[in-house]
Amino acid sequence: MCKISIIIVNYNVKYFLEQCLLSIEKSNLPFPIEIFVVDNASSDNSVEYLRAKFPNVKYIANKKNYGFSTANNMAIKQAKGDYILLLNPDTVLGENVLVNVADHMDKNPRIGACGVKMINGKGEFLVESKRGFPTPWASFCKIFGLSRMFPRTKFFDSYNLGYLDKDDPHQIMILSGAFMFMRKEAVEKAGLLDETFFMYGEDIDLSYRITQAGFINYYLPEKIIHYKGESTDKRDVRYVRVFYKAMEIFYKKHYSTHSRILSLLVRVAINFHANYSKKSWMLLPKKKTLSPLPEVILSRENQTFGQIIEHMSKSAGQADFLIYSPETKIAIGSNRVKKENE
Repeated sequence: MCKISIIIVNYNVKYFLEQCLLSIEKSNLPFPIEIFVVDNASSDNSVEYLRAKFPNVKYIANKKNYGFSTANNMAIKQAKGDYILLLNPDTVLGENVLVNVADHMDKNPRIGACGVKMINGKGEFLVESKRGFPTPWASFCKIFGLSRMFPRTKFFDSYNLGYLDKDDPHQIMILSGAFMFMRKEAVEKAGLLDETFFMYGEDIDLSYRITQAGFINYYLPEKIIHYKGESTDKRDVRYVRVFYKAMEIFYKKHYSTHSRILSLLVRVAINFHANYSKKSWMLLPKKKTLSPLPEVILSRENQTFGQIIEHMSKSAGQADFLIYSPETKIAIGSNRVKKENE
């Protein structure tokens, strides 16, 4: 019987995804799992590239980009595991993360979904690892910077739960779609991802519906690396439009009549922030184009997750690429990508 069904949606990030799959392969697992890769019509030959390296993965190759929610739902409908893990392709898992999270869920049947401690490629904690429900007030404080000014206070930072220790387990409200470990029973009761969301916001919506279905959500300080969409330029007008559209959909769905004045203020702030981001994007220089590869390189022959973290702590801020991979021929670089024979 399958214990965990891991679902990864891919769009033109085959090298990131290769590292993600290698980290799953290196995991210490005493139980069977299944892995789905749902490709949203990538133009980088992702499926062919990965199928040759990971033949046991189940591939769903879409003819067009259906978005995050629809693509995940395709695999969820086929999943046979007791648990369903939605996982971003730009993540690297620690060897014991899957078994530790599954064990915690086994012992606590009230937990419907669980998130983990995410760090970026520089070893910095990502605040979206644990979040509260984005009430109008919480979102207002976040958008207008009050949560950054008072990060340790429950009143002003209920969005990112800055007052909760990131190294301790906690009951939380909202999980990140980058690592969303869910009890299948909870998904069946809460329903699939809302396909109205093309990208962004669907994790908040599903987290909320899981709690409405009678479960609790939880945060465990199990460490993973998440490159946090490094293949996406956050100043890109298209990104800004999609991100803020998702926030708009969420508020219309859950706060159409509740706290109308505050909701209106949040929407004004959202529109202002979107317009400001667009202008900033046009004024700022474009990012230099780098080879679309992750900062930390795994191969079947080398580093464990613990060794990677050690390298990261020693080399933080000094190199984009910290570990050499004989398979992909990537060496340590100094603020830029270096390939052999270049």
